Amino acid sequence: MKTIVITGGTDGIGAALARHRLALGDRVVVIGRDAAKGEALGAEIIAADLSLVAEQRRVVDLLASQYEAIDALVLCARYFRSHRHLTPDGFEACFALEYLSRFQLSHGLLDRLEAAAAPVVLNVSGPGAAKPEIRWGDLGFRRGYSGMEAQFHAGRANDLLGLGFAAEHPKARTRYVMVNPGGVASSFAGEYDPQTAAMVEQMKRTARPVDAAAPPLSAFIDKPPAKPLSAFVIDRPVSPRTTPDDDAAAERLQRLTLEALGR
Repeated sequence: MKTIVITGGTDGIGAALARHRLALGDRVVVIGRDAAKGEALGAEIIAADLSLVAEQRRVVDLLASQYEAIDALVLCARYFRSHRHLTPDGFEACFALEYLSRFQLSHGLLDRLEAAAAPVVLNVSGPGAAKPEIRWGDLGFRRGYSGMEAQFHAGRANDLLGLGFAAEHPKARTRYVMVNPGGVASSFAGEYDPQTAAMVEQMKRTARPVDAAAPPLSAFIDKPPAKPLSAFVIDRPVSPRTTPDDDAAAERLQRLTLEALGR
């Protein structure tokens, strides 16, 4: 029996993977804001708002205190906003939830991952897709905000997170896997303006069923890739790098992230 931790595990792809791994007899811990949804799945639940820095740290500490080993950390939490929103910590909300929480849990739970037999981090984001460069002078989208741009920006940050994690922990046994699940009719949780809501409804009608996303992700848990860092679109390998400057950008983003978190 493996111990699987899934952020965003109460909805969409995270919930589909939780159902899949529970059916295999694993211990599944889901993290989300709605405890009732986690309980309905039959999973262990940690209720938390992962857009908040204090909650990110609380979840890391709680998981470290409750589980001696974590076989897989699956990072799925996302929430779309058509209009810019700042968290109480002063971070743009998409960046805080979809990047900062993944940064904190990836690095913060490494010792518990390393205690497992074949540990893996699955960062469910968007490798293999073209994205804008990091807004080095405007991580908070003070200018020119759009919900789609914020999502792509967080996706780019997660590409660099994988590179930064592998560089920071070169001797770790934990495999870091960035996965683009492709078009999936997930819950698309968020707050949408009418135009974006109509587009999302069209996407739901044409995308694959959400449960179809679970088996490819589950396969990475059962047999992590051999490389310390890898990237896939569904199950097709792609390069984790998109430009020759990615490694330098990853180092720069990691430094800025630590400064922003006061570490």
